[in-house]
Amino acid sequence: NAGISHLLYTSMPNPEPVSPVLFADDHYSTEQAIKASGIPYTIFRNGWYQENLFMALPHAIASGKWYTSAGDGRIAHGARDDMAAAIAASLAGASNESKTYTLTGPHAYTTAEIAALVSEVTGKSLDVVQVPDEALTEGVKASGVPEDFAEVIVSFDVNTRSGRIAMVTDAIETLSGRKPKTLKQFLEANKAALAG
Repeated sequence: NAGISHLLYTSMPNPEPVSPVLFADDHYSTEQAIKASGIPYTIFRNGWYQENLFMALPHAIASGKWYTSAGDGRIAHGARDDMAAAIAASLAGASNESKTYTLTGPHAYTTAEIAALVSEVTGKSLDVVQVPDEALTEGVKASGVPEDFAEVIVSFDVNTRSGRIAMVTDAIETLSGRKPKTLKQFLEANKAALAG
């Protein structure tokens, strides 16, 4: 009714109803509402940001132990500014086609592989300790995180373990024309903030 000609939305990878991420259904329902509107759309399914590692790594590096329930699941963390550049380039292109892009970093790593990169960059030993979801939830709560948010954090690890965030796409480079930052580049650029 307002004459909107194109809808744009930032979502998450694989938000379909089977996703273990506790807020995934909000994204999925919004995507469905956008598609049902009949208005052309662009949906950007932003992968996990490299910057999200600031929530876990400083404490893990300080203690030498990274507690997780992600198992051998992989994540292709991407840089926020790379995703922003890709989104901006898409908006500037002003296409009227309906498209969905999944934006990721250039390589998917397990928690153990990320820990090895962290150790290489910081020179500090970081051991990954796999724990059950319930134990991780209790540990996160014990660190002062409210129970509802602790459960959200653990749902990320469940999602990783189930392989739902392991995809690697070239959407960032295709849209923006620039190669996305690697995880090692991110760790090197933020070494002081991560390792104190």
